[in-house]
Amino acid sequence: MIVMKFGGTSVGSPERMKSVASLITRGGAPTFVVLSAMAGTTNTLVEISNYLYMKNPDSANEVINALEARYLQHVESLYSTEEWREKTRLFLTEEFNYLRSFTKDLFTSFEEKSIVAQGEVISTNMMVNYMHEAGIDAVLLSALDFMRTDKNAEPDTQYIKEKLSALMSENEGHQVYVTQGFICRNAYGEVDNLQRGGSDYTASLVGAALEAEEIQIWTDIDGMHNNDPRVVDGTKAVHQLNFEEAAELAYFGAKILHPTCIQPAKYAGIPVRLLNTMEPDAEGTIVDNVTMRGQMKAVAAKDNIIAIKIKSSRMLLATGFLRKVFEIFESYQTPIDMVCTSEVGVSVTIDNDTHLNSIVNELKKYGTVTVDAHMCIICVVGDLDWSNLGFETLATDAMKDIPVRMISYGGSNYNISFLVKEQDKERALRNLSAKLFS
Repeated sequence: MIVMKFGGTSVGSPERMKSVASLITRGGAPTFVVLSAMAGTTNTLVEISNYLYMKNPDSANEVINALEARYLQHVESLYSTEEWREKTRLFLTEEFNYLRSFTKDLFTSFEEKSIVAQGEVISTNMMVNYMHEAGIDAVLLSALDFMRTDKNAEPDTQYIKEKLSALMSENEGHQVYVTQGFICRNAYGEVDNLQRGGSDYTASLVGAALEAEEIQIWTDIDGMHNNDPRVVDGTKAVHQLNFEEAAELAYFGAKILHPTCIQPAKYAGIPVRLLNTMEPDAEGTIVDNVTMRGQMKAVAAKDNIIAIKIKSSRMLLATGFLRKVFEIFESYQTPIDMVCTSEVGVSVTIDNDTHLNSIVNELKKYGTVTVDAHMCIICVVGDLDWSNLGFETLATDAMKDIPVRMISYGGSNYNISFLVKEQDKERALRNLSAKLFS
């Protein structure tokens, strides 16, 4: 069994839906498909909810009517026979009447989650109807029948496995199984969502529950590259990453994959392949538990970084100093990225300046504070185990002509990071690329 996930832009128009259907069936193997809502739909459903929160049902109905008209236009282009157009129109009428029912009653966050869930309900029904019209043996399994979170809002993996296995047994022998991404029920049976990463998370959970051969994440974004193609010429798609390397890259703009969302696949030992719907014949990037010894995989960069240095003689041989510093960032819900310490100081980086002034004022209680803005983190990812002699030297040698504010090495076996000024980013990326990949 192959699990395939398609995001909102991949099913964002009738033409894209048809392309996705051909991708799903081209291998001939049994396939489990996770679909997002059509691009733009979720934002529109949130807009409807906002009007209902503000007790403005007239505006909510206007947005509902406009969304319904858009989908009815899709029906005309997606289906070739009047039979399936009419079936889908009837389904859409029921769906949009259901949305209108929320304009007449009390509106809370529970109702909002039900409204937002309908985007995926619509896209999956339309896709299955299209497949039936095309003679494809497809069946729709509602995610609300097997996807559930526990009282801590974490996926209830045992429940998911049991319920999904039972559903698959009841619907044995189909070529394609389709379900929604993102939506689920919570521990109390209410409609909810998976919050982090959505559809990727569903695909990973489904793949683990079904012990799939492979999980494929299809987007309209190129797979992970060994460098930024906008800055460095001759970049190549990364053929293979292990899960830890992919997690390191996720922070640095590789938005295709959220590390939390692929944990179920990682623990189950199921490879995840990143593929591009615009280049369906490309090999893509495989993410698995294999470590390629002695290989550098990629260089990535993140702008808009702020470095904060706290220097204090009170830190010397003191206990609890770092705890007090980190608690300030925690109280303002500001994550720290890089950390470097000495006997009398600590430097950290953040990428969110919302509470910067308040954080700096709090830190001044403990020492002299210096702030450097407009910085950039350059991250080198690969096999950087400390026992591999010389690999970190290659990276540092490439940076010998560039002022480096901080270096982070040893926190992971797969990453060495440099903090430089944003104006030095392009030169740093080119130097590292020439040194590591030439």
